[in-house]
Amino acid sequence: MTASAATTPPPDAVLPDRSAQAVASGQPMPRHFSECFVCGDQPGGLGLRAFAGPDLTVMAQFLVTSAHQGAPGLIHGGLLAAAFDEVLGGLNWLVGVPAVTARLETDFRKPVPVGTTVEIEARIVGISGRKVYGEAKAYIDGAGDERVLAVEAAALFIQVPLEHFTTHGHPEFVARARADADRVQLMQQFDLNP
Repeated sequence: MTASAATTPPPDAVLPDRSAQAVASGQPMPRHFSECFVCGDQPGGLGLRAFAGPDLTVMAQFLVTSAHQGAPGLIHGGLLAAAFDEVLGGLNWLVGVPAVTARLETDFRKPVPVGTTVEIEARIVGISGRKVYGEAKAYIDGAGDERVLAVEAAALFIQVPLEHFTTHGHPEFVARARADADRVQLMQQFDLNP
């Protein structure tokens, strides 16, 4: 692994200011695209819903259904990683700059059965240049009111201009995104032209 791909922020990393245009704490985060498998309305998708937290945090949750199985009765680990990618990526909207995933590390601690609600808490831990570092934890219900730590993740995102998505995305889906009400709302929030 090279130092540039590490998910631990370097000593010069700083905690950025939250954008004045960011969604208020406790409010739902706009979905970046209604056809996203993780946060969109895809049949069999995760149906993840995210909310802005205080400071530089995002909280999210989704229900594990039978469509999400890997091993019988348990969620597929790749889908948990996809949920982390979504929530950690959403942190970038709190600072007002789009970004792409450069590295995502996940540590699976406990099995997550079908029928479980997964709650993810993510936060920015530093920014250095165009690199945004985040950490997240996923909890599931335990005995009584106890929450059990099931998965931890760390990520590195690279800030990019909006043109990154319109240049590299499939033209049909870029056109759909331009008309997508959630995406238009998100772009208007940051004065970006979808």
